[in-house]
Amino acid sequence: MMKKELGLCLLLAVISAITGAINPAFLSLVNLLNMANLIGLFGVFALGEGLVIITGGIDLSLGSMFALLGVVFIDLLTTYQIYWPFALLLVLLGGLALGGIQGFLITRLKMQPFIVTLCGLLIYRGAARYYTSDSTRGFGYGDEASTLSTIASGNIGGIPNTFIFLIILALILGVLLHRSVYGRWLYAVGKNEEAARFSGISTNIVIATAYIISGGLAGISTVLFVFYTNSVSPSSFGNFYELYAIAAAVLGGCSLRGGEGSILGIVLGTALLQVLQNLVNILGIPNSLNFAVMGTVILVGVLADQQLQARRRRKAALASLARTAPRSTLVQAKQSASPPRVAALPTRTGDQA
Repeated sequence: MMKKELGLCLLLAVISAITGAINPAFLSLVNLLNMANLIGLFGVFALGEGLVIITGGIDLSLGSMFALLGVVFIDLLTTYQIYWPFALLLVLLGGLALGGIQGFLITRLKMQPFIVTLCGLLIYRGAARYYTSDSTRGFGYGDEASTLSTIASGNIGGIPNTFIFLIILALILGVLLHRSVYGRWLYAVGKNEEAARFSGISTNIVIATAYIISGGLAGISTVLFVFYTNSVSPSSFGNFYELYAIAAAVLGGCSLRGGEGSILGIVLGTALLQVLQNLVNILGIPNSLNFAVMGTVILVGVLADQQLQARRRRKAALASLARTAPRSTLVQAKQSASPPRVAALPTRTGDQA
């Protein structure tokens, strides 16, 4: 565990203790399990957002992707009566395809990630509203995909399945990011894409796969959120969820410049974000200020990242000075020990005379 993750754990413990002291209901089993469920729901797609941010990019289309995939998923189950494993597979493939399209536009057509994903935010939301004629889709009173509903919204030993899914995905992505060559490529591309390209890394493939993984995790999150809400309103479903993902990644130590971050940090950032949301509710702050809290969290995270970067640069500069100081001292000592040079003779005969 690095210093950032250790600091997040301490901060999470302190805020939880303060919140529990303000309202003991925070530490009740019901509230803790509810928070675990929310951490699982928001943590799954926050992991994908974190991978994209590590490459130096950003994905603003996640919330709208949820809306589009959500209405398609419900229609596949209710209107077309497709067996739920095939509907689940189609939604996952749809998320991978949307992520692949964005990765293609960014890597092959050299478009900015901000512009591509912002356009995706608008296109996916508009397509979802057009597809449903701006009406809400739901399961009604049928028993469509009851098995999948039990898996997505059930629990094992009292622990929500969503939280268990998050832990499993975090372990898999942790091995991928921190124990594989692909993970080192992600960090290298995020630090300096041009240098990574010259060192032989296929930077386009690395960046595109990050967006594809993010799209696949968005497909998984769509299914979990659909069974959490039991309905999808295309105009509001998933609204601003990308902000939750970005805030969780930034709180978890991911730098918006790229090249930094960890899976454990993203999970802890998601947990810290949900604890802060719970604290806001306990303090009686209106829900309308939730977005203000999100903006403040992102701002504080970016400011902290800038301060850490400046501190590292100062340490690197001092270390380089410390390495060069003995060498310069040795040169001065050699110069002082050498015999005095003979004065140069005048170049003109008149001067010599």
